[in-house]
Amino acid sequence: MTIDFKKTEKNLYLPSTTPSIIDVPLMTFITVDGKGDPNTSLEYTKVVELLYNLSYTIKMTSKKILEYVVLPLEGLWSVDDDFRGSGEIISDKSKFIWTMMIRQPDFVTEDVFEVAKAALQKKKPNLDISKARLKMITEGLCVQVMHIGSYDDEPKTILKLDGYARENGYVLDINESRLHHEIYISDPRKVASDKLKTVLRHPIKKG
Repeated sequence: MTIDFKKTEKNLYLPSTTPSIIDVPLMTFITVDGKGDPNTSLEYTKVVELLYNLSYTIKMTSKKILEYVVLPLEGLWSVDDDFRGSGEIISDKSKFIWTMMIRQPDFVTEDVFEVAKAALQKKKPNLDISKARLKMITEGLCVQVMHIGSYDDEPKTILKLDGYARENGYVLDINESRLHHEIYISDPRKVASDKLKTVLRHPIKKG
């Protein structure tokens, strides 16, 4: 049986288009940090390639442990100025600071990760594997929503997201360690921009 975490954990990956509050548990991710406009940055393209290659290497070498669907790409986003969310439109995308990541099943330890890195380095020596990290991340209390449409149309959905949090007695808690989070459910290479599904998630705390 092949496990699809998007289906078994719908509260994390398939929320409603109406905002909701969620307490996000501890999870394991492969992460890579970077900076720049994802639409034009060669670094960003290489990072996404690296994340998927590592994730599929782990999947293919771990079939006896667990059959599963590789999880979607995710990103933690900030800007190299005083950005604090709340639906602002970022006109200069070269200022984006991001951590791109893909969640891994619980059996993926540092040892499993190192074996995958070594195998991938032999297969694709052009990839800079040194940038990848295995991290345990607990987001905790958040507000989230499913955004349907272009990435450039996210600000109006974010306004609705943040407004819902305030209306329910919460305040945004975006800071250096808790960031704007996006989960890319749709593949933009295969889905029209007006039909893209993206989970938007903001950290919050009681007001």
